[in-house]
Amino acid sequence: MLYYLFMYLDKLDVPGAGVFRYISFRSGLALITSLIISMWIGKSIIAYLRKKQIGETVRQLGLQGEQQKQGTPTMGGIIIILSIVIPVLLFADIANIYVILMLITTLWLGTIGFIDDYIKVFKKNKKGLAGKFKILGQVGLGILVGVAFYFSDDVVIKIKQDNFKETTYVSEELNTFNDNYEKPGYVTVKSTKTTLPFIKNNEFDYKSLIGFLPKSMQQQWVWLVFIIVTIFIIAGVSNGANLNDGLDGLAAGTSSIIGATLGVFAYVSGNIIFSDYLNIMYIPHVGELVVFASTFIGATVGFLWYNSYPAQIFMGDTGSLTIGGIIAVFAIVVRKELLLPLLAGTFLLESLSVMLQVSYFKYTKRKYGEGRRIFLMSPLHHHYQKKGIHENKIVVRFWIVAIFFAVLAIITLKIR
Repeated sequence: MLYYLFMYLDKLDVPGAGVFRYISFRSGLALITSLIISMWIGKSIIAYLRKKQIGETVRQLGLQGEQQKQGTPTMGGIIIILSIVIPVLLFADIANIYVILMLITTLWLGTIGFIDDYIKVFKKNKKGLAGKFKILGQVGLGILVGVAFYFSDDVVIKIKQDNFKETTYVSEELNTFNDNYEKPGYVTVKSTKTTLPFIKNNEFDYKSLIGFLPKSMQQQWVWLVFIIVTIFIIAGVSNGANLNDGLDGLAAGTSSIIGATLGVFAYVSGNIIFSDYLNIMYIPHVGELVVFASTFIGATVGFLWYNSYPAQIFMGDTGSLTIGGIIAVFAIVVRKELLLPLLAGTFLLESLSVMLQVSYFKYTKRKYGEGRRIFLMSPLHHHYQKKGIHENKIVVRFWIVAIFFAVLAIITLKIR
């Protein structure tokens, strides 16, 4: 809302109002605001949850320190959601299609996670919301995002004309904030292309997945392929984030690192100069997501103030499903979804450890009559706990691994 107020004041030539044109300025304000909100409301929410005795019921897994977590307030994802939504409404252009999609994602999966936590805490049902309903909610979001993303006239990319040689640069202000500006030699197109990492000609068109069909039918049905891919990515990443949420500060810390990386991708993809230099897709309007990424970083870091060891509150599914969904949809929007196995590498490792453990246990039980395990316990972070490594050290090491993956993801912009 402040964005529109200051844009109006700028038209009236009010001194200083024009600073709100700069994404960098608004992103900084958004990050600080989300950080303050999360730290300010966190204390009140923790006190309220304690008063209502809304605490975590810890399963007996034989892990060091698990009894200390018994009764710790959960549903802390509410802090993250509020700390994202409020600054976005204040500082972002909420008419931007990408901002709208990210807000829908945040509230949609936040609601599903809240229902799951509510059933666990208030209905005393440890299983929470039935898995099929979670999947149904993720599928619904995937369809909504896929349809909106594919059919909206605002979701476009700009590509160079093959016969255009001249390079003309413009000021940062025109380049970043005047979306009606047309750089010579570029044409606006609807596209189902995305980015392939480590490949020189690094654009992959989802049409190729149905390349066996006639070209006319490829164009007609590619939207369905895109929606299926969107559903798969949202479900996979949100569930991966859920598995990653098992130690104090683990999910919040790794997610803030991933969010910062996605913010870099949004900035360079939405900047015609940088995208031209890096030879990546120029996506008009997507630079506005830098503001959203900043609120995401501020919210997760602010939540970490209370969630770091020893945690005063857990995010619950309200937070973990929301975080995973945000990362998934953000990556799709900036056309970097195929980088997610690298960028969200910690999520992938946690998910793979569970899949391998379950598959190997079932296989050995069927073959030898006795189930055997690859890890001492899954997800992976519990394996290291079983080995006697302190929880805090495991979390910090996972953060280091997340930083490694994030840096590697960023340098894919130049390594082809």
